[in-house]
Amino acid sequence: MATGTNIKTYFNGAWHDGNTPVINAADHGAWLGSGVFDGARFVNGLMPDLDLHCARVNRSAEALMLKPTVSPEDMVEIVKEGLKSYSVGAAVYIRPMYWGIGGDVTAIVPSRDETGFAICLEEIPFAADTASTTLTRTRFRRPVLESAVVNAKAGCLYPNNARMLSEARSKGFGNALVADAMGNVAETATANVFMVKDGEVFTPIANGTFLAGITRARHMSNLSADGMNVHETVLSFEDFHEADEVFLSGNMSKITPVTAFDDTSYQVGPVTRLAWRPFRPPAPSARARAPLRHRHSRPCAASRLHLG
Repeated sequence: MATGTNIKTYFNGAWHDGNTPVINAADHGAWLGSGVFDGARFVNGLMPDLDLHCARVNRSAEALMLKPTVSPEDMVEIVKEGLKSYSVGAAVYIRPMYWGIGGDVTAIVPSRDETGFAICLEEIPFAADTASTTLTRTRFRRPVLESAVVNAKAGCLYPNNARMLSEARSKGFGNALVADAMGNVAETATANVFMVKDGEVFTPIANGTFLAGITRARHMSNLSADGMNVHETVLSFEDFHEADEVFLSGNMSKITPVTAFDDTSYQVGPVTRLAWRPFRPPAPSARARAPLRHRHSRPCAASRLHLG
């Protein structure tokens, strides 16, 4: 069963209506897990950072020893063509994918001679403005590069996320705050995480155990441009208990406020609302006039980030 509705699939050089079958039973990706994807968004007539997501899926393919077959520039143009069938007001999840087809003599190492490629578009609405989640701890951790392909957005990493989520839900919480191999906070089971303390913004430093997301970088840039001090640093679970605000950052929902971490409660505060502002829908009249275009939400200003 698909996650979204009104699905379009790009496969074998053409767009198709519906959830088109693309992987064969004997493909390497089907039984040995050599599959990668990325996720961008079409929102308010815009495709924030689409070029960066297309470039990252190619890097993910290389990390799994697959040969990318479509340039990021061509991928962007293919996506634009597919999106012409959606209304400007639609909220669409854009998912380019690669997977291995053949293997070497052991069958384990994917062959670089043939790589599967597809793009899936699905209408998946953003959560309501009132949506939020709660966090608890989990016994499962983020792996390191020596034990998993943490330098890729790979499907084979997601069973670990699923068991984190299942454990959190069994305890009555919506998500899990996850440790890295050293016991410091890395992210949550589904998204990067930010906390606010005394008017300043903090997020776990990218140490190679989790995917430091494109949307995470966008929030850091936007908040910095709004005059906030944004720190990438080592954070403990106790730091999150002492935080004033906590929110999640991911491409599916952009911002998800957190209202509790175990027995610690938070309000949805001004910094969380500020971070979400660039992605809120415009007024209906503005939405009707919005052209289909690709852009960065704001100029990336890494030089303005205060890294603590």
